[in-house]
Amino acid sequence: MIPIMDGFLEVFINFLSVTGLANITPGQVLLIGIGLLLLYLGLSKTFEPLLLVPIGFGVILANIPLAGIMEKGGLLWWFYRYGVMTELIPCLVFLGIGALLDFDALISNPLEAFLLGAAAEMGTFAAMLAATMVGFNLKEACSIGIIGGADGPLILYVTTKLAPDMLGPIAVAGYSYMSLVPLIQPPIIYALTTRKERQTVMDPLKIHRVSRGEKLLFVTVTTIVVCVILPPATPLMGSLMFGNILKESGVVERLLKTSQNELLNLTTMFLGLSVGASMIAETVLQPKVLLVFALGILAFTISTAGGLLMGKLLYHATGGRTNPLLGSAGVSAVPMAARVSQTIAQKEKPGNFILMHAMGPNVAGVISSSVAAAVFVSLAGL
Repeated sequence: MIPIMDGFLEVFINFLSVTGLANITPGQVLLIGIGLLLLYLGLSKTFEPLLLVPIGFGVILANIPLAGIMEKGGLLWWFYRYGVMTELIPCLVFLGIGALLDFDALISNPLEAFLLGAAAEMGTFAAMLAATMVGFNLKEACSIGIIGGADGPLILYVTTKLAPDMLGPIAVAGYSYMSLVPLIQPPIIYALTTRKERQTVMDPLKIHRVSRGEKLLFVTVTTIVVCVILPPATPLMGSLMFGNILKESGVVERLLKTSQNELLNLTTMFLGLSVGASMIAETVLQPKVLLVFALGILAFTISTAGGLLMGKLLYHATGGRTNPLLGSAGVSAVPMAARVSQTIAQKEKPGNFILMHAMGPNVAGVISSSVAAAVFVSLAGL
């Protein structure tokens, strides 16, 4: 009887040695906890579930001991290697976003919108300079700085070209901060604006009906001008504007529906899982990588502040007719940043509706961050 028990015990011990329980590290426990937190925030619906749910679950999967989901040949390795690490997925996501964007508010008031969108890129350049000052090389610094643009596909595009070894933490930092816009922006908004400024009611007549011809002309001219001046912007800008042409043309309904739904949903889902799965404990829990998250929040904070300060300047320049909250919408997290501006404006003055106005700088921010990304790629000598 005893030999049988000894044999059973030996088999049991051998079995335990190949389970995750026997091989899990403190770092993996910590990362699984972070994944659970991101998953919870997404499921609570307070933040952006389309981003946080797949990212959080991807973090959990990647840190299961011995699972090998991100090792060569693993389930998510294929998508990460041939989708995320190339221009393919960022461009497909941008195509889907372009198919959803409405340029009415931007075309109605282009000067104000582009001023606010450009000012909200302040954090990208500030964080890039800060990163070089703390020891990152130029390519790494540009990749960190683009977090301030608050645009996921751009973050992937720039980092895969300049600092692919740092794609995991930079992408997760960028997407996480984008998802947490409703948590990050309000304190900055309240710190930099007065209640009187936040209560400003915008003139509804500023938003006029833009014809299909105007939209198509704007999209075409903007694409050519930006891409000729900054050729590195062509893949993303071209994808974004092509998606919008599908929307405004009125003659390719099947292509439009696919771009807005199946294509965008599938790429977003697997992109989130893959980006989250790049957060592997042994590569992430390092001082250099943790510094990326600190610089990322710095970039996002300064970008929000830059837009708000330009909003305050326009508020005074227009005699109090421009609500400074439009400035925080210049951060190109579409449409989350615009929704935050609307929520705060309505809280300060019930019935105040500035969402359509906020979409102008919000969309302008997408174009401005694309330009900033192209500048960074050019600066790095590519």
